[in-house]
Amino acid sequence: MTEALGAKPKRILVTGGTGLVGRAIQEVVANGEGRPDEEWVFVSSRDADLTSAVETKALFEKHKPTHVIHLAAMVGGLFKNIRCNLDFWRRNIHINDNVLHSAYECGVQKVVSCLSTCIFPDKTTYPIDETMIHNGPPHSSNFGYSYAKRMIDVQNRGYFEQHGCRFTAVIPTNVFGPHDNFNIEDGHVLPGLIHKVYLAKQNGSALTVWGTGKPRRQFIYSLDLARLFVWVLREYEEVEPIILSVRHNQGRWAVQEDSQQRQAQALPPQLPVHALQTSCEGDLHLVQHQLRQC
Repeated sequence: MTEALGAKPKRILVTGGTGLVGRAIQEVVANGEGRPDEEWVFVSSRDADLTSAVETKALFEKHKPTHVIHLAAMVGGLFKNIRCNLDFWRRNIHINDNVLHSAYECGVQKVVSCLSTCIFPDKTTYPIDETMIHNGPPHSSNFGYSYAKRMIDVQNRGYFEQHGCRFTAVIPTNVFGPHDNFNIEDGHVLPGLIHKVYLAKQNGSALTVWGTGKPRRQFIYSLDLARLFVWVLREYEEVEPIILSVRHNQGRWAVQEDSQQRQAQALPPQLPVHALQTSCEGDLHLVQHQLRQC
Protein backbone atom coordinates (compact mmCIF):
# COMPACT_ATOMS: atom_id res chain seq x y z
CA MET A 1 0.00 0.00 0.00
CA THR A 2 2.76 2.44 0.92
CA GLU A 3 4.66 1.72 -2.30
CA ALA A 4 1.48 2.38 -4.30
CA LEU A 5 1.20 5.79 -2.63
CA GLY A 6 4.74 6.62 -3.66
CA ALA A 7 6.59 6.03 -0.39
CA LYS A 8 10.05 4.63 -0.89
CA PRO A 9 10.70 1.55 1.28
CA LYS A 10 13.59 1.76 3.72
CA ARG A 11 15.93 -1.03 4.74
CA ILE A 12 17.53 -0.09 8.05
CA LEU A 13 20.68 -1.95 9.07
CA VAL A 14 21.49 -1.85 12.79
CA THR A 15 25.04 -2.82 13.73
CA GLY A 16 25.53 -4.00 17.29
CA GLY A 17 21.96 -5.21 17.08
CA THR A 18 22.19 -7.64 20.00
CA GLY A 19 23.62 -5.19 22.54
CA LEU A 20 21.80 -3.14 25.16
CA VAL A 21 20.59 -0.40 22.80
CA GLY A 22 20.21 -2.69 19.77
CA ARG A 23 17.82 -4.99 21.62
CA ALA A 24 15.89 -2.01 22.90
CA ILE A 25 15.43 -0.74 19.33
CA GLN A 26 14.29 -4.22 18.28
CA GLU A 27 11.69 -4.17 21.04
CA VAL A 28 10.25 -0.73 20.31
CA VAL A 29 10.13 -1.41 16.57
CA ALA A 30 8.33 -4.71 17.16
CA ASN A 31 5.88 -3.10 19.59
CA GLY A 32 4.50 -0.30 17.48
CA GLU A 33 7.32 2.06 16.49
CA GLY A 34 8.00 0.33 13.17
CA ARG A 35 6.35 1.48 9.96
CA PRO A 36 5.04 -0.53 6.98
CA ASP A 37 7.61 1.04 4.64
CA GLU A 38 10.54 0.04 6.90
CA GLU A 39 12.46 -3.23 6.98
CA TRP A 40 14.74 -3.53 10.00
CA VAL A 41 17.83 -5.75 9.90
CA PHE A 42 19.73 -6.30 13.16
CA VAL A 43 23.24 -7.73 12.91
CA SER A 44 25.94 -8.66 15.40
CA SER A 45 29.57 -9.76 15.39
CA ARG A 46 28.36 -13.21 14.31
CA ASP A 47 27.31 -11.73 10.98
CA ALA A 48 30.56 -9.91 10.22
CA ASP A 49 33.82 -8.78 11.78
CA LEU A 50 33.49 -5.02 11.36
CA THR A 51 37.21 -4.51 12.00
CA SER A 52 37.64 -6.12 8.56
CA ALA A 53 36.97 -3.81 5.62
CA VAL A 54 36.27 -6.83 3.40
CA GLU A 55 33.70 -8.36 5.74
CA THR A 56 32.03 -5.02 6.38
CA LYS A 57 31.67 -4.28 2.67
CA ALA A 58 30.27 -7.79 2.10
CA LEU A 59 27.70 -7.23 4.86
CA PHE A 60 26.52 -4.01 3.24
CA GLU A 61 26.40 -5.59 -0.21
CA LYS A 62 24.35 -8.48 1.18
CA HIS A 63 21.69 -6.38 2.93
CA LYS A 64 21.78 -3.27 0.70
CA PRO A 65 20.60 -0.86 3.43
CA THR A 66 19.17 2.55 2.68
CA HIS A 67 19.72 3.66 6.29
CA VAL A 68 22.09 2.58 9.08
CA ILE A 69 22.06 2.85 12.86
CA HIS A 70 25.65 2.19 13.90
CA LEU A 71 25.92 0.87 17.47
CA ALA A 72 28.72 -1.68 17.15
CA ALA A 73 31.79 -0.93 19.25
CA MET A 74 34.37 -2.41 21.55
CA VAL A 75 33.06 -1.31 24.95
CA GLY A 76 33.91 -1.88 28.59
CA GLY A 77 33.89 -0.42 32.06
CA LEU A 78 36.39 1.89 33.73
CA PHE A 79 39.02 -0.70 34.60
CA LYS A 80 39.02 -2.37 31.21
CA ASN A 81 39.45 1.04 29.57
CA ILE A 82 42.38 1.89 31.84
CA ARG A 83 44.10 -1.40 30.99
CA CYS A 84 43.44 -1.39 27.24
CA ASN A 85 43.33 2.18 25.90
CA LEU A 86 45.25 1.28 22.75
CA ASP A 87 42.98 -1.68 22.01
CA PHE A 88 39.88 0.49 22.41
CA TRP A 89 41.36 3.08 20.06
CA ARG A 90 42.46 0.68 17.30
CA ARG A 91 39.42 -1.61 17.23
CA ASN A 92 36.88 1.21 17.31
CA ILE A 93 38.71 3.29 14.72
CA HIS A 94 38.70 0.29 12.36
CA ILE A 95 35.02 -0.47 13.02
CA ASN A 96 33.85 3.10 12.52
CA ASP A 97 35.93 3.73 9.41
CA ASN A 98 34.78 0.49 7.78
CA VAL A 99 31.10 1.08 8.54
CA LEU A 100 31.04 4.70 7.38
CA HIS A 101 33.09 4.06 4.25
CA SER A 102 30.97 1.04 3.29
CA ALA A 103 27.87 3.17 3.84
CA TYR A 104 29.30 5.80 1.49
CA GLU A 105 30.36 3.28 -1.15
CA CYS A 106 26.98 1.53 -1.07
CA GLY A 107 24.96 4.73 -1.35
CA VAL A 108 23.36 4.65 2.10
CA GLN A 109 21.05 7.64 2.48
CA LYS A 110 21.59 8.23 6.18
CA VAL A 111 23.76 6.92 9.03
CA VAL A 112 23.13 7.56 12.72
CA SER A 113 26.11 6.55 14.88
CA CYS A 114 26.25 6.28 18.65
CA LEU A 115 28.81 8.35 20.56
CA SER A 116 29.35 8.61 24.34
CA THR A 117 29.46 11.29 27.00
CA CYS A 118 33.11 10.39 27.62
CA ILE A 119 34.05 12.23 24.41
CA PHE A 120 33.65 15.61 26.12
CA PRO A 121 36.68 17.42 27.57
CA ASP A 122 37.75 16.47 31.06
CA LYS A 123 38.24 20.12 32.01
CA THR A 124 35.25 22.14 30.89
CA THR A 125 32.36 24.33 31.99
CA TYR A 126 28.84 23.10 32.74
CA PRO A 127 26.32 22.36 31.46
CA ILE A 128 27.87 20.72 28.39
CA ASP A 129 26.34 20.99 24.93
CA GLU A 130 27.13 19.62 21.48
CA THR A 131 29.42 22.51 20.51
CA MET A 132 31.99 21.58 23.19
CA ILE A 133 33.12 18.13 21.99
CA HIS A 134 36.52 19.20 20.68
CA ASN A 135 37.34 21.90 23.26
CA GLY A 136 40.01 19.85 25.04
CA PRO A 137 41.29 16.33 25.74
CA PRO A 138 38.95 13.75 27.31
CA HIS A 139 39.61 12.11 30.65
CA SER A 140 42.84 10.12 30.67
CA SER A 141 41.24 6.93 32.00
CA ASN A 142 39.52 6.11 28.69
CA PHE A 143 41.20 8.36 26.15
CA GLY A 144 41.45 5.57 23.54
CA TYR A 145 37.72 4.90 23.42
CA SER A 146 36.89 8.61 23.76
CA TYR A 147 39.05 9.77 20.86
CA ALA A 148 37.82 6.93 18.64
CA LYS A 149 34.24 8.02 19.29
CA ARG A 150 35.12 11.68 18.72
CA MET A 151 36.52 10.81 15.31
CA ILE A 152 33.06 9.71 14.17
CA ASP A 153 32.04 13.36 14.35
CA VAL A 154 35.11 14.31 12.31
CA GLN A 155 34.33 11.62 9.73
CA ASN A 156 30.68 12.65 9.51
CA ARG A 157 31.67 16.23 8.75
CA GLY A 158 34.22 15.06 6.20
CA TYR A 159 31.76 12.83 4.36
CA PHE A 160 29.23 15.66 4.30
CA GLU A 161 31.64 18.31 3.03
CA GLN A 162 33.31 16.10 0.43
CA HIS A 163 30.44 13.85 -0.67
CA GLY A 164 27.22 15.38 0.70
CA CYS A 165 26.50 12.33 2.89
CA ARG A 166 23.87 12.59 5.62
CA PHE A 167 25.89 10.99 8.38
CA THR A 168 25.22 12.15 11.95
CA ALA A 169 25.52 10.88 15.52
CA VAL A 170 23.76 10.89 18.86
CA ILE A 171 25.33 11.33 22.30
CA PRO A 172 23.27 9.48 24.91
CA THR A 173 23.88 9.83 28.61
CA ASN A 174 24.51 6.68 30.68
CA VAL A 175 22.21 3.96 29.37
CA PHE A 176 20.64 1.23 31.50
CA GLY A 177 17.95 -1.37 30.94
CA PRO A 178 17.21 -4.99 30.01
CA HIS A 179 20.17 -7.01 28.63
CA ASP A 180 22.70 -4.77 30.39
CA ASN A 181 26.21 -5.92 31.31
CA PHE A 182 26.29 -6.75 35.03
CA ASN A 183 29.97 -7.70 35.12
CA ILE A 184 31.50 -5.92 38.10
CA GLU A 185 34.86 -5.33 36.42
CA ASP A 186 33.80 -4.53 32.86
CA GLY A 187 30.18 -3.37 33.19
CA HIS A 188 28.88 0.16 33.56
CA VAL A 189 27.95 1.98 36.74
CA LEU A 190 24.30 1.05 37.38
CA PRO A 191 24.40 -2.68 36.53
CA GLY A 192 27.75 -2.98 38.32
CA LEU A 193 26.31 -1.32 41.43
CA ILE A 194 23.23 -3.56 41.34
CA HIS A 195 25.47 -6.62 41.15
CA LYS A 196 27.65 -5.42 44.03
CA VAL A 197 24.63 -4.75 46.25
CA TYR A 198 23.22 -8.18 45.42
CA LEU A 199 26.49 -9.91 46.35
CA ALA A 200 26.81 -7.90 49.57
CA LYS A 201 23.32 -8.95 50.57
CA GLN A 202 23.89 -12.60 49.66
CA ASN A 203 27.24 -12.86 51.43
CA GLY A 204 26.73 -10.43 54.28
CA SER A 205 29.89 -8.67 53.18
CA ALA A 206 30.88 -5.02 52.93
CA LEU A 207 29.72 -3.07 49.89
CA THR A 208 32.77 -1.67 48.10
CA VAL A 209 32.03 1.31 45.86
CA TRP A 210 34.64 3.15 43.81
CA GLY A 211 34.76 6.92 44.09
CA THR A 212 33.41 9.42 46.61
CA GLY A 213 29.77 9.34 45.51
CA LYS A 214 29.86 13.08 44.80
CA PRO A 215 30.02 13.21 40.96
CA ARG A 216 26.64 13.60 39.25
CA ARG A 217 25.55 11.53 36.26
CA GLN A 218 22.52 11.50 33.98
CA PHE A 219 20.87 8.22 33.07
CA ILE A 220 18.49 7.22 30.29
CA TYR A 221 16.41 4.05 30.05
CA SER A 222 17.31 1.95 27.01
CA LEU A 223 13.75 1.79 25.65
CA ASP A 224 13.38 5.57 25.89
CA LEU A 225 16.70 5.96 24.09
CA ALA A 226 15.55 3.50 21.43
CA ARG A 227 12.50 5.63 20.64
CA LEU A 228 14.72 8.69 20.36
CA PHE A 229 17.07 6.82 18.02
CA VAL A 230 14.13 6.05 15.73
CA TRP A 231 13.10 9.70 15.82
CA VAL A 232 16.62 10.87 14.93
CA LEU A 233 16.77 8.41 12.04
CA ARG A 234 13.50 9.71 10.59
CA GLU A 235 13.49 13.38 11.49
CA TYR A 236 16.87 14.84 12.46
CA GLU A 237 18.65 16.31 9.44
CA GLU A 238 21.79 17.91 10.86
CA VAL A 239 25.35 16.57 10.67
CA GLU A 240 26.12 18.04 14.09
CA PRO A 241 25.65 15.36 16.78
CA ILE A 242 22.67 15.59 19.11
CA ILE A 243 22.63 14.90 22.85
CA LEU A 244 19.90 12.53 24.05
CA SER A 245 19.38 12.93 27.78
CA VAL A 246 17.12 13.91 30.62
CA ARG A 247 17.02 17.59 31.50
CA HIS A 248 20.43 18.79 32.63
CA ASN A 249 19.15 19.59 36.15
CA GLN A 250 17.90 16.03 36.67
CA GLY A 251 21.27 14.37 37.18
CA ARG A 252 21.81 12.06 40.14
CA TRP A 253 24.71 11.77 42.55
CA ALA A 254 26.43 8.40 42.63
CA VAL A 255 25.74 8.23 46.36
CA GLN A 256 22.00 8.51 45.60
CA GLU A 257 22.19 5.50 43.30
CA ASP A 258 24.05 3.55 45.97
CA SER A 259 21.41 4.40 48.57
CA GLN A 260 18.55 3.55 46.20
CA GLN A 261 20.04 0.18 45.31
CA ARG A 262 20.53 -0.64 48.99
CA GLN A 263 16.85 0.11 49.62
CA ALA A 264 15.59 -1.71 46.51
CA GLN A 265 17.41 -4.90 47.44
CA ALA A 266 16.71 -4.58 51.19
CA LEU A 267 20.39 -4.48 52.07
CA PRO A 268 20.78 -4.39 55.87
CA PRO A 269 21.80 -0.84 56.86
CA GLN A 270 24.47 -2.14 59.23
CA LEU A 271 26.55 -3.57 56.34
CA PRO A 272 29.55 -1.26 55.87
CA VAL A 273 30.22 0.65 52.66
CA HIS A 274 33.85 1.13 51.62
CA ALA A 275 34.30 4.11 49.28
CA LEU A 276 37.54 3.76 47.33
CA GLN A 277 39.05 6.77 45.61
CA THR A 278 39.60 6.57 41.88
CA SER A 279 40.40 9.02 39.09
CA CYS A 280 36.90 9.19 37.60
CA GLU A 281 35.58 12.32 35.96
CA GLY A 282 33.71 14.95 37.93
CA ASP A 283 30.14 15.99 37.20
CA LEU A 284 28.74 15.46 33.71
CA HIS A 285 25.80 17.81 33.15
CA LEU A 286 24.64 17.66 29.53
CA VAL A 287 22.03 19.94 28.03
CA GLN A 288 20.08 18.89 24.92
CA HIS A 289 20.71 22.07 22.94
CA GLN A 290 19.88 20.51 19.56
CA LEU A 291 16.97 18.38 20.81
CA ARG A 292 15.26 21.39 22.35
CA GLN A 293 15.36 23.20 18.99
CA CYS A 294 13.66 20.34 17.10
